[in-house]
Amino acid sequence: MSSPQDPPAAADVQANRAGSGSTFAIVAAVAGAVAAMVGAIVVGLSAAQALTLLGIPDPGPVTTYGLPAVRAVADLAAALTMGSLLFAAFLVPPQKDGLLDVGGYRAVRRAGTSALVWAGAAALLVPLTLSDTTGQPLGDSLRPEQVWRAADTVDVAGSWRLTVFLALALAVGCRVALRWGWTPVLLGWSIVCLMPVALTGHSSSGGSHDIATNSLILHLLATGFWVGGLFAVLAYALRGGKWTGLATRRFSLIATVAFAVIAISGVLNAWVRIPEWSELFDTTYGQLVLAKTAALIVLGVIGYMQRRAAIPALEADPSDRRALIRFAGVEALIFSATVGLAVGLGRTPPPELRTVPSPAEVELGYNLPGAPTAARLFFDWRFDLIYGTLAIVLAVLYIRGVLRLRARGDAWPIGRTIAWLSGCAVLLIATSSGIGRYAPAMFSVHMGQHMLLSMLAPILFALGGPVLLSLRALPPAGRDNPPGPREWILAAVHNPVSRFMTQPVVASVFFVVGFYALYMGGLFDSFVDSHGAHLLMNLHFLLSGYLFYWVVIGIDPKPRQVEPLTKVGMIFGSLPFHAFFGVALMSMQTVLGGWFYRSLGLGWNDNLHDDQRTGGSLAWATGEIPLVVVMLALLIQWSRSDEKLATRLDRAAERDDDAELARHNAMFAELAKRDREVRK
Repeated sequence: MSSPQDPPAAADVQANRAGSGSTFAIVAAVAGAVAAMVGAIVVGLSAAQALTLLGIPDPGPVTTYGLPAVRAVADLAAALTMGSLLFAAFLVPPQKDGLLDVGGYRAVRRAGTSALVWAGAAALLVPLTLSDTTGQPLGDSLRPEQVWRAADTVDVAGSWRLTVFLALALAVGCRVALRWGWTPVLLGWSIVCLMPVALTGHSSSGGSHDIATNSLILHLLATGFWVGGLFAVLAYALRGGKWTGLATRRFSLIATVAFAVIAISGVLNAWVRIPEWSELFDTTYGQLVLAKTAALIVLGVIGYMQRRAAIPALEADPSDRRALIRFAGVEALIFSATVGLAVGLGRTPPPELRTVPSPAEVELGYNLPGAPTAARLFFDWRFDLIYGTLAIVLAVLYIRGVLRLRARGDAWPIGRTIAWLSGCAVLLIATSSGIGRYAPAMFSVHMGQHMLLSMLAPILFALGGPVLLSLRALPPAGRDNPPGPREWILAAVHNPVSRFMTQPVVASVFFVVGFYALYMGGLFDSFVDSHGAHLLMNLHFLLSGYLFYWVVIGIDPKPRQVEPLTKVGMIFGSLPFHAFFGVALMSMQTVLGGWFYRSLGLGWNDNLHDDQRTGGSLAWATGEIPLVVVMLALLIQWSRSDEKLATRLDRAAERDDDAELARHNAMFAELAKRDREVRK
């Protein structure tokens, strides 16, 4: 029988938890207010300069101070959404039946609330952006019919309008998600929500805007995971979460990587905008860069102190969360001020250009020295911060996995390592060499890049066996322990989406239909001038190719087994479509993206029909190379499979003294005896 004091004790626990939730709500509200206030103050100091340089009338104080304040709230809400979903997906474990644990459930619901705030702030930013762009008071930009029409003509306003719908869809998903398997999907969708605005603004125009945009994407992703993850861990610690120590250790690694990414991408973005060191001190833009750098250094120091104090304290006593809460609370408030600084930096015009950019530099972000030659295609490099970095990271992670296996005495076939590293090299060359430099400006080079990314690199990646290497190199979590990276990989391989996408028909259609829809369906002609579209095209080429060749020749575990005859059917049924596609390109009278290529003013690329025919011939000719490579790989795999089967049968025969063979001989002897009796 319970004692009279039991109910009050339970009530006290519930009250403490409710109080902790209220404390976090206050911290989040204060953080939003700090970010909004700092953003408004910074922009207020530089607003007059910005309006003068742009030649736009003053839209009034509501827009001047309201836009940065609302933008700061939107950015902070985006970070809280991403960080909460990151927390639910990878920082705390779910229940054994796959349902979200209490901490993960609360994080997903908090992400849904933050997504609603994100959508609301984005909706307010549409008329505020229009008011700021046109110089009209906000009241003149609030008429719904005017807002909807004008958003189509102002890129930034259109991006905020798209963000509204994406964030609302994310909020709905967060409200209905109960199982852990949906959290990585929602996390990926939150990244999608971030992209429309990331691809517009200062970084999307002017010289070197390819580097500026790519660095901004990395900067925003790292900031979202660091800031949002910090708030999520703080909320969990305030409620006394069971896995606080585990979440803090995992987040510490993420924060360390995020710090490095933010620092490097910030330096690159500033280098693009500030060509001379003196402008760091002589211009408002440079001074804000220095202030943001100082804030980042302070945050790094606090993070280091937290790793030295909070994590050891949690390992010694899981209930000792005081150091974590103290450091995380201070870090969260400094982060809020930094978000405001970042908004002010984005609203402050960078130093004026000293030279007039050429049409090619305006559209591409850089100039081209002349017609492409073999030397320029192979040696005139311009590093791609997205895919070039991805190639290097994939190579480093793979080598680490191989070295870990060797350190414990396990072997890993050298052929797989060569295949994987060759795939990374192809990805790097296709996006960062002269091929990547000329691809946005010439259709023929673009098509060559397409073939490398969809037909060659995926074959090499599939033969490298990264999933199998990961499963062998990563330690299992063990019974009753929270799942780790190895378990996440297994869940990704065997989830229903993987089973659906690895159906031979689905993988083949995804591989083939994409480029017909892209080039023959008018998408390429509509988005040829978009840097974001080129990033998505490259991603599609890689993913569709890898999925197809993973099913056909991949050595990694698959959610379904495909018969060898079906694999051959996939090859001979899909690859000829590339040849048909190449012939269709060579026969077309309309130049794809001709309006864009002409706008570049490249005198050495004036015959666009011939260039397109060259691209079509590349698509036609290179379709045969993967066929040869894949058939060789299939023959080798079948041969090794037969050898393994023969070896397994020999070992079984040695164990049971050829019992299986004896049974077969006895069966045939019995059949022969019956046959003789029938003939008699």
